[in-house]
Amino acid sequence: MEQLNRLVLFDGVCNFCNFWIQFALKRDKKGKLTFGSLQGETAHRILPQYNIDPTILTSVIFIEDGIAYRESTAALKVCRHLDGGWKLLYALIIIPAFIRDGIYKWIGKNRYKWFGKQESCMLPTPAQRARFVD
Repeated sequence: MEQLNRLVLFDGVCNFCNFWIQFALKRDKKGKLTFGSLQGETAHRILPQYNIDPTILTSVIFIEDGIAYRESTAALKVCRHLDGGWKLLYALIIIPAFIRDGIYKWIGKNRYKWFGKQESCMLPTPAQRARFVD
């Protein structure tokens, strides 16, 4: 199984998702995280290895140490790697997943309506390019 460590896969056309990725990039000054869109080649190649359908774009996926996390767990595990106080959000992991994921799914279901979407995936700046898989 191909293993990419600390890989954040996100919906590349979602404005809310893109905002969140830019937020994470600014707060990951040590470069612990790597990013890629769910629409990209890497996602389509590796997600089936984790029994995840790469055509379903409803959740952020975070792959760390050979385990793929989804939904609120993925988002909280990403926060754990951010600089400053943002890593404290990981404490929310104690809330039962069905509650966290219920809120996550509600936001995910409405994200295009509330925040809109782009015609194509975001293009990283030249400075960010090394942090993206494709």
